[in-house]
Amino acid sequence: MQHRAFLLALIAFLALSSTAAKKKDKVKKGGPGSECAEWTWGPCTPSSKDCGVGFREGNCGTQTQRIRCRVPCNWKKEFGADCKYKFESWGACDGGTGTKARQGTLKKARYNAQCQETILVMKPCTPKTKTKTKAKKGKGKD
Repeated sequence: MQHRAFLLALIAFLALSSTAAKKKDKVKKGGPGSECAEWTWGPCTPSSKDCGVGFREGNCGTQTQRIRCRVPCNWKKEFGADCKYKFESWGACDGGTGTKARQGTLKKARYNAQCQETILVMKPCTPKTKTKTKAKKGKGKD
């Protein structure tokens, strides 16, 4: 009986110390989970060149925090890496301008980024080239 009581006390002690450690980590961490509720985040600024790993700075009252972020190397600079859009298919080629266009509707704005609701993206038309038919490999050649 004493053995059981000792084991139950040990388990209760371990559970309480584990819970206290988790709470301590959350308070120490700061940032979005801390006592400050209104964090404003700036854009992700790459450490070198115009894409790759970088930092994003956030402010809340007197607190400032920098977190690591990543700017994809295929991002469109006109609307930023934090604005995610759902795009339609490319339209027909406009013969007058030599471009084709498609529209994007805002799907998600990360880190409270200021994004346009809809955007229009254009690119040059590609000249149509005939595709060559490939000869079949293997048996049956004469």
